[in-house]
Amino acid sequence: MSALLNVLCAGAVQGLAKALEPAFVQASGATLNARYGAVGALKEALEQGAPCDVMVVTDAMVLTLQRAGALSAAPRSPLGTVRTGIAVRSDEPRPDISTPQALKATLAAARALYFPDPQRATAGIHFESVLARLGLLDALAPRLRTYPNGATSMRELAADPQPGAIGCTQITEILYTPGLTLAGALPGEFELATVYTAAIAARSTQPALAQRFIDLLAGPASRAQRAQGGFEF
Repeated sequence: MSALLNVLCAGAVQGLAKALEPAFVQASGATLNARYGAVGALKEALEQGAPCDVMVVTDAMVLTLQRAGALSAAPRSPLGTVRTGIAVRSDEPRPDISTPQALKATLAAARALYFPDPQRATAGIHFESVLARLGLLDALAPRLRTYPNGATSMRELAADPQPGAIGCTQITEILYTPGLTLAGALPGEFELATVYTAAIAARSTQPALAQRFIDLLAGPASRAQRAQGGFEF
């Protein structure tokens, strides 16, 4: 029977992890059991006893969980920085989001706004705060379309048959979703740049295998693939 590697992985890294999975499985002979989702939801899952060998979440969350003893104190492995961006369907023109004023006008004119969970997801929490800072949160409430994670919200945006919808999530999730175009990162005043990091769970039953998967995710062999998918270094 092949070894089973349990992974809790932030949605921003989902596209990369799935792309690397076949090579890892072939090289290691292991089976990967990965759960993808919002960072807050993954933290809850780990704390509630979900099987976990590898945790891939924000660097800040990894540090918090290391201090709490839930993740190994071994050196953590950053994958790179991911910015939060705006998405539209590929058959629609890219909106102007270059300045706070342009972003506000674009969001105010949107028929619907798709984004991840504003309570648990890194990008969702941030985007709701952006809407509030722009004075748009209450006015746009009927047009908000939220989903448990960025990958799901972007798939729903891509499937929306009506024009005029806009999405916001981590750029990696936008680039890995067929049918979407990245309009750009949020303007500087509203920028969110998040470092995603992998670490071994304190209760991992496969620490050597976990490190092997982390080395693939965060190591030099996947650097070009990470860059193409929206990670910055």
